Amino acid sequence: MGTAMATVSPAVSGGMPVSDPTRGARATSLGFAPVAADIAEAERIFDRTLAPHRGPFGPLIEHLRHYRGKRLRPALLLLTAKACGKVAPAHHPLAAVMEMIHTATLVHDDVLDESDLRRHAATFNAGWGNKVSILLGDMLFTHAFHLASTVDGRAAQITGEATNRVCAGELRQVTERGNLELTEADYFAVIDGKTAALTECCGRLGALYAGAPEEVVAKLASYGRSLGLAFQIADDVLDLVGTEDAAGKTLGTDLEQQKLTLPVIHCLQRLPAAESAKLRDAIRAGGDGLGLRVLHALERTQSVAYAKRHAEEFARSAKEQLACLPRTECRTILEGVADWSVRREK
Repeated sequence: MGTAMATVSPAVSGGMPVSDPTRGARATSLGFAPVAADIAEAERIFDRTLAPHRGPFGPLIEHLRHYRGKRLRPALLLLTAKACGKVAPAHHPLAAVMEMIHTATLVHDDVLDESDLRRHAATFNAGWGNKVSILLGDMLFTHAFHLASTVDGRAAQITGEATNRVCAGELRQVTERGNLELTEADYFAVIDGKTAALTECCGRLGALYAGAPEEVVAKLASYGRSLGLAFQIADDVLDLVGTEDAAGKTLGTDLEQQKLTLPVIHCLQRLPAAESAKLRDAIRAGGDGLGLRVLHALERTQSVAYAKRHAEEFARSAKEQLACLPRTECRTILEGVADWSVRREK
């Protein structure tokens, strides 16, 4: 921890980042072509906002590219805007804001989870230590709020409210670690904040700044919320049954840190009382054989299938919210994103 990251930090030349040849491909990998140019503009705003820090913190700023994957959140905001009629100038900085906030949460999450790998690259905390990681995440948050304020006060307020929910969800998850009596209601309260709040915000801002009617804004916000819930359930399933090669990040951290997710909660509820108590004891004790033991229990109770059904229900609900929009390419893509969120492998 805290050592230099020369082996994984991207190269820099003359203080400027080497071009990323995959950037354009990521913008279209999920069918984002109709807003690819808008995503690129949001990227330019993101980079321009952080440009003053390249001098003193060049390797840190450059390494952020490993945390910026599919650009899902800015794409959601921009696709929503275009599906509602138009992408306005305000949408580009707002899309950059959503990506900054999301990236900040990833940097902080890796500290909380003690993760070493993120999108097939070393995490900030693995290379620079926790203190640097926390301060970098804080800097991304503050830049995001300042950038939102340059749009108008309403954008700053909506963004701030969503981020408050994200942080409260994360805080609740941390404080519930070790609570092996966690209920499904508790779990949904956590992920409604930590994940769904930001995707809900993307739908709201996209529709609002496109001039959509109030009822359409509410529907698109609901789309984003349901999508976020589906996405997080699928992510929690992958943490249990996925592979690190496919996911590109450290897996198994939820069990190691005694954070109960939907499949495990369902499993503990379905097992006979005595077996459930033994499995709780095993989770508390940890150890090398824990993952396999939990997987066997999940198979017996069909808890992975149960969680996947919940994710699919939220994805279906998300698509239903899009009925308020005309049938356009962007609406079709938004429907496809909902399906992808529960079928992905990373």
